[in-house]
Amino acid sequence: PPKPETIRMSADAACVQAAGGNNKSDTVIVAADGSLANVFVYVKDAFDGYTFDVPTAPVVLNQKGCRYEPHVFGVRAGQPIEFLNSDATLHNVHAMPMNNPEFNKGEPTQGMRVRQTLMKPEIMVPIKCNIHGWMNAYAGVMAHPFFAVTGADGSFSLVGLPPGTYTVDAWHELYGTQSQQITVGGKETQTIAFTFSAK
Repeated sequence: PPKPETIRMSADAACVQAAGGNNKSDTVIVAADGSLANVFVYVKDAFDGYTFDVPTAPVVLNQKGCRYEPHVFGVRAGQPIEFLNSDATLHNVHAMPMNNPEFNKGEPTQGMRVRQTLMKPEIMVPIKCNIHGWMNAYAGVMAHPFFAVTGADGSFSLVGLPPGTYTVDAWHELYGTQSQQITVGGKETQTIAFTFSAK
């Protein structure tokens, strides 16, 4: 795996202080055993005949230490996203979707919250801060609840899939998308693994 890039935050003293020495890029986070974090894993198929309630509680994207937390996240189409500025500096949230309206919201004060909703499914929506060029995040907007983001140990879980055969995609911002098929029976657990190669 590549060495993580160093982010140069010196142009904003508030970012240097807020980051507390953590100035490594979130693009590639690899554990000692090679596990890859921040991979968006989701069932690609449509679930015709099924309906899934959309959560009303927002997914929170926090601007903390002059980076977005989480770096990669999933949200249901129609579920609100709350953008929180936890830093004592100006941020903005600039989303650049293809299937949903673009938006660009400024958050000049610490503790400020802005809500926005993406109504159409889309893989993946890039989000950036125009003020701090290294700040970026990605949102997977889904029509169903069968998605996850890999943790630091590379693991993920898709819970409650109806019995059937599915295509499961794994997306990484640098290494692209991989696909596999899996068949799941009633009350059955299956294991699936993806391997990405450094470019």
